[in-house]
Amino acid sequence: MIQGLERNGLLSRCQLIPPRPATERELLRCHTPQYLQRVQEDILAGRDQLSTGDTAISPHSERTARLAAGGVLAAVEAVMEGRVRQAFAVVRPPGHHASATRGMGFCIYNNVAIAARHLQAMHGLERILIVDWDVHHGNGTQDIFWRDPTVLFFSSHQAPFYPGSGTRLERGEGPGAGFTHNCPLPAGTTGVQLLAAWREELVPLAEAFSPQFVLISAGFDSRGGDPLGDFRLEDGDFAALTQLLLDIAADRADGRLVSVLEGGYDLAGLASASAAHVATLLDGSVAGEQDRVTLSPSSLH
Repeated sequence: MIQGLERNGLLSRCQLIPPRPATERELLRCHTPQYLQRVQEDILAGRDQLSTGDTAISPHSERTARLAAGGVLAAVEAVMEGRVRQAFAVVRPPGHHASATRGMGFCIYNNVAIAARHLQAMHGLERILIVDWDVHHGNGTQDIFWRDPTVLFFSSHQAPFYPGSGTRLERGEGPGAGFTHNCPLPAGTTGVQLLAAWREELVPLAEAFSPQFVLISAGFDSRGGDPLGDFRLEDGDFAALTQLLLDIAADRADGRLVSVLEGGYDLAGLASASAAHVATLLDGSVAGEQDRVTLSPSSLH
């Protein structure tokens, strides 16, 4: 994927920010102590999968997952400090299936949720929008913010599909009722259809919510040809989705936006779709004097 950015002449235009490991305190804003201990125990026991779900692990998985979460925090800090306007955190493992108590679906720690809590705890932000365009529903992110009115979670995804959640009836609970919005769509959905759904559903929600920061769970398994999804988005569709979110960020959040890599399992498609995404971040209609940032991919090694 990094090679794809380089081939397209994009990497040289980006400021690279090295990741750093997320601390225990930062992880505990979203995950329980018991779950963090379970991850450590599973790795020390030499398991090849987390005991909580379908997530492969190795001796270095916990360290890599901390780098992924901390890498997103480094990107968020770069935006909040005004060093860049937007950022793309190129991290793995992904995170949106990880709940407070369970890792699953290749995810160990919920990177985007940890970033949202960091923005609240360290910068006092009161309204954060998370938009998830991965082909799979971000069930872990939904669970973490299920009762929280300070985070608006919007997910468009293939349904019925893994992990089996994300119906329109799932809208949050208690003080968080109405702050979860799911947009399930059938297999074969195109970018034109997805963009139309976003304009109809996401845009008015975002206008009413008036977020102070926009986070994207950017899963490129919604691209046509991905082996784990059946959507038919093309590279230009990701550019259009990115521009729509840039516009929301410009109108409501002083342009502040960080996207976080989630799924994407066709390597050639992942490279080309992410290149379209980064090109739009660099050249979109709210471009400022500074180039945006692509996070250093240390956590991919």
